[in-house]
Amino acid sequence: MSDLLLDQLRAIVGAPNVLTDGDLTAYEQDWRKRDRGKALAVVRPGNTRQVADVVQACAAAGTSLVPQGGNTGLAVGSTPDASGQQVVLSLQRMNAVREIDGANMTVTVEAGCVLQALQEAAEKAGYLFPLSLAAEGSCTIGGNLATNAGGTQVVRYGNTRDLCLGLEVVTPQGEIWEGTSGLRKDNTGYDLRDLLIGSEGTLGIITAATMKLYPMPAAQLTAWAAVPSLDRAVTLLGLAHQYLGAGLTGFEVMGQFALSLVVRHFPAMRVPFAGEPSAPYCVLLENSDSESEDHARARFEALMEKAFEDGCITDAVVAENLTQAHQLWHIRESIPLAQAEEGLNIKHDISIAVSRIPAFVASTDALLQREIPGVRLVNFGHLGDGNLHYNVQAPADGDSKAFLRDEEARVNTLVYEAVAEFGGSFSAEHGIGALKVDKLEKHKSPVALGMMRAIKRGLDPQNILNPGRVLRA
Repeated sequence: MSDLLLDQLRAIVGAPNVLTDGDLTAYEQDWRKRDRGKALAVVRPGNTRQVADVVQACAAAGTSLVPQGGNTGLAVGSTPDASGQQVVLSLQRMNAVREIDGANMTVTVEAGCVLQALQEAAEKAGYLFPLSLAAEGSCTIGGNLATNAGGTQVVRYGNTRDLCLGLEVVTPQGEIWEGTSGLRKDNTGYDLRDLLIGSEGTLGIITAATMKLYPMPAAQLTAWAAVPSLDRAVTLLGLAHQYLGAGLTGFEVMGQFALSLVVRHFPAMRVPFAGEPSAPYCVLLENSDSESEDHARARFEALMEKAFEDGCITDAVVAENLTQAHQLWHIRESIPLAQAEEGLNIKHDISIAVSRIPAFVASTDALLQREIPGVRLVNFGHLGDGNLHYNVQAPADGDSKAFLRDEEARVNTLVYEAVAEFGGSFSAEHGIGALKVDKLEKHKSPVALGMMRAIKRGLDPQNILNPGRVLRA
């Protein structure tokens, strides 16, 4: 049966686009190298019709598919299992920007388009596409939609869901739903777009999307501020909303230990206020202004003056040009890389109501340090929208592999139970994938799980699309 299916797939997409031999690591291993599967084949369709035909062939053969974009996910949601019987459906060849509609302020783009390429196409046309995250040079818009990716500008523009006006989708039966009209109002029944976004390839395969565009800002200012506590960082966020309004497009928080890893592993980077006892946290904030550089700087200076007066910041630097701004953002984006250089670690992608974050961190820091003496906490993330990457590093003199093996389950339990106590979510922007299926079953409402399972059964009764992801197979 496998040989027959492979012949059918070759006939659909062309033999060079059905990969079965050679090094398939890029498709079979997840981004963090936590898991490695084995695919029956990697199939690379070139258009939506081919995607539909591939799905139909696999459905007829009873073979499951794993949709894949840039394979940059962090929850093991886009790689095959170890059976050697799943087809990886790579959408990387479908990377065209189909249309930019200036009057409608939209761009219609294929799912395999790399996020950075979409940003650049929008900028070339004189517009801003604001989704921005560390993997933007590799991740694709289809994957961003499938996982409802967040990033650094959610505080102003929202998650990927908020940027999408319509989708083109291939169903588990191989039918094509064309929904890329770009309408901002369409109140005709269930919102299928929002159902598919964030479903991680389990309900349908996103092949194209119509996304919102925004005017390019007239000016953009970036500041790096030292803050004496997380409480003061939250107060600073409130002031930033008050003084900057919609101009506040980024608000990141970074603990000193997280920054110390950047200093240690990337010594060429100049990290402001690194190691200063009066600055246990630093904040990176961005102001995008629609009027002028002078207007932006005046509002920024008023914010900084008030923040100093109120004791929210103890020191600050403001980027004088775009190069300096990029350097500051590069420090923030280098924290995960520095943490990887330090050794294997336990990652958490959590969300808590902003007002409750200081209490959560104080309580959970103390809990972990009491339970595992010497444990090091790498705390950073998108404070503007309540999303922390609350990561746990082995003690300085410990074996990171042994730490991960022996302590990951216990650390996850401690952190996720604390998150639940504070009314938060154990997955803010990385999704569930295969990595967190058991956590979803434990922490999600039984009623919500029942509804999710009913939706999966109704749309994909054969369980063809990405089985074992989000919901247990």
